[in-house]
Amino acid sequence: MDDQNKNLILAFALSLVVIIAWFALFPPPEPAPQETVSQEELVPPSTDEPEGTAEATIASEAPTDTARIDIDSPRLTGTISLTGGRIDDLQLRDYRETTEPGSDIVHLFNPVGSDREPFYALFGWSPRGALDFDHVPGPDTVWEQVGDNALTPDSPVTLRWDNGEGLVFSREIEIDDNYMFRVNQSVENETDTAISLNPYGILAQHGLPSDLENFFISHEGMIRMADGALTEDSYDDMQDYRVSESERTPTSATEITENGWIGLTGKYFMAALIGAPGESFNSVAQYVPGADIYQTSIRQNTLTVEPGATAESRSMLFAGAKEWSVVRDYEQNAGIERFVDAIDWGWFFFLTKPIFAMLYFINGIIGNMGWSILTLTLLIKAVLLPLAWKSYVSMARMKELQPEMAAIKERAGDDRQKLQQEMMRLYKEKKVNPAAGCLPILLQIPIFFSLYKVIFVTIDLRHAPWIWVFNDLSAPDPTSIVNLFGLLPWAAPEPGSLMALVLIGILPLMFGFTMWLQMRLNPAPTDPMQATIFNWMPWVFMFVMGGFASGLLIYWIGNNIITFMQQYLIMRLNGTKPDLFGNIRSSIRRDKGGAAK
Repeated sequence: MDDQNKNLILAFALSLVVIIAWFALFPPPEPAPQETVSQEELVPPSTDEPEGTAEATIASEAPTDTARIDIDSPRLTGTISLTGGRIDDLQLRDYRETTEPGSDIVHLFNPVGSDREPFYALFGWSPRGALDFDHVPGPDTVWEQVGDNALTPDSPVTLRWDNGEGLVFSREIEIDDNYMFRVNQSVENETDTAISLNPYGILAQHGLPSDLENFFISHEGMIRMADGALTEDSYDDMQDYRVSESERTPTSATEITENGWIGLTGKYFMAALIGAPGESFNSVAQYVPGADIYQTSIRQNTLTVEPGATAESRSMLFAGAKEWSVVRDYEQNAGIERFVDAIDWGWFFFLTKPIFAMLYFINGIIGNMGWSILTLTLLIKAVLLPLAWKSYVSMARMKELQPEMAAIKERAGDDRQKLQQEMMRLYKEKKVNPAAGCLPILLQIPIFFSLYKVIFVTIDLRHAPWIWVFNDLSAPDPTSIVNLFGLLPWAAPEPGSLMALVLIGILPLMFGFTMWLQMRLNPAPTDPMQATIFNWMPWVFMFVMGGFASGLLIYWIGNNIITFMQQYLIMRLNGTKPDLFGNIRSSIRRDKGGAAK
């Protein structure tokens, strides 16, 4: 068996072990059960004297029935509840929940009392000193709107609440053309005594999201950036930050000196609270077990307001899709540090980021993600071509050394040390690197995982069409033998099911065939067991890859075809004429039990 076949079998065997172990350890999750939770929320204590302020739990009745202010922007629609002044009803105009015709647009925020899991943003003030919660607006405070306009990019809204005892609170909310709200809170002190209080912002998720995937490859839960350091905690991890009567101060509080943000994120969509750049604050993650609420908050510095004076606090709320161009723009132009890392780039971020940037650039020219993936594949293969060329030349020289290597083995006998020494001497004399043949294959592994990460977590691939029935490149192949590979008008077996694993679609079949054809460029190994493994490997991988995203299979099919063409050309230019049809006939005879000639 020549070294090229050994390298191929070793690389594919290792990849198969990795993929099978991955799916064994991290199987696709079952849908999260719906939970009924009590309608409560935790109002945060002040930041620098938490031991002196008790947490207060305030019941929320039915904010869906309260007066509301419309939100009308190019990317968002929804309402703001005057009860609590909370942003609790928000949908994304550009995204649908499924690819089915008439599917509802994506709901990001949902009010308490709706038929979806409540998720909302709430802003307010924590009292200090002589003040108590009755003196400041709370989650159930009914605000008045100044004017009657809707919230649009051209018209902010202003809310006002007078506590009747000399404090007048105002909240101005702005929205841009994408997904950013700017919230300016102010308090006017008309009393004859100085007051102190802390502004805050809260994101509250009642129960687990219904679309929670809980899959290893994608982070879902709390995400926090604190002065350049990124932290990610799953919803399970957040349960360690339990708030109870005996634990007034959560251990998840992180002090931010200049720049930071904290939020709750899914695979594609996120809500995050952002402090004003350059201003210090605390970011906190909490879990309220009795109410089953996952909560992140920013607690800004104490403001002391003298009699007759007004104090103001600024913060931002991002609520929308984690689009690369949008979050990058906020990072570069709004000064939100590392905001592009809201996208889960993974362990191979040094590859994932440039791969996505190139894919995004190509798609901007072509306008179709499927063809963009194939174009990216061609570019990657072009970059790796010098290595592939060098690899084949090295393997060809290794073949030339086969007689000398056989002679060394005969002379060394069972003396392994002598055999190794003689082999190394031969490699050095002939200037041959026996490992050179593995290099292009090994480089493909991190590229494969990086591209898989890009296709799995970036929203640009979500519901991205290609051709024919392929209308979501982030989902598995929708074709199957059940629907005659898309010719019949019914759906393929549910992805992840046993039937879907067996009754695979046209893309996995093309993947298996192109992989098999590529391997036929070289004669089969003379050892029967090795030849059997060599012959069956493409078909095993065909079923393993059947449940992967369509976009990834498009990449791999393109990669196989281009690799076949590259290898054929390199072999011809180096004086070797591949006997493709002879190798195929030999392989078929071997599969039928005949001896290969």
